[in-house]
Amino acid sequence: MSDMQPDPERHAAFYEGVLPKRLLAWLIDLVLIGLVTAVIVPFTAFTALFFLPFLFLVVGFVYRWATLTGRSATWGMRLMNIEFLDRNGQRFDGATALLHTLGYTLSMAFVMPQVLSVVLMLTSSRGQGLSDLVLGSVAINSPSTR
Repeated sequence: MSDMQPDPERHAAFYEGVLPKRLLAWLIDLVLIGLVTAVIVPFTAFTALFFLPFLFLVVGFVYRWATLTGRSATWGMRLMNIEFLDRNGQRFDGATALLHTLGYTLSMAFVMPQVLSVVLMLTSSRGQGLSDLVLGSVAINSPSTR
């Protein structure tokens, strides 16, 4: 891991309570994605109902990528006061947000990567999921000085 990210032993406050906050943020994001998807359906003359799971996937992908690019946190994460840092301790840029979103989407598409991701979050010192480990990113409590 990078020396630019907060050390979980010396700076434990950055990681304290992040896992339950990530879960709540994820639930909030699911609701928001569902609401946006529901708003789009009537504008397709309800034909989107035939490919609703695909529309939900696309809306979710764009939502995550756009919000992670903007402030390194989805709206759910912002409400929970957490954010991602890349391997250099910086907020996500567009490319890192895209790669993280792609990794998240792929891991959600298959059971084993998702189970592995949850186990990694529960057992790693930085609470990193599979996509986080691959990219070297980490979710932390947002510093108040940013």
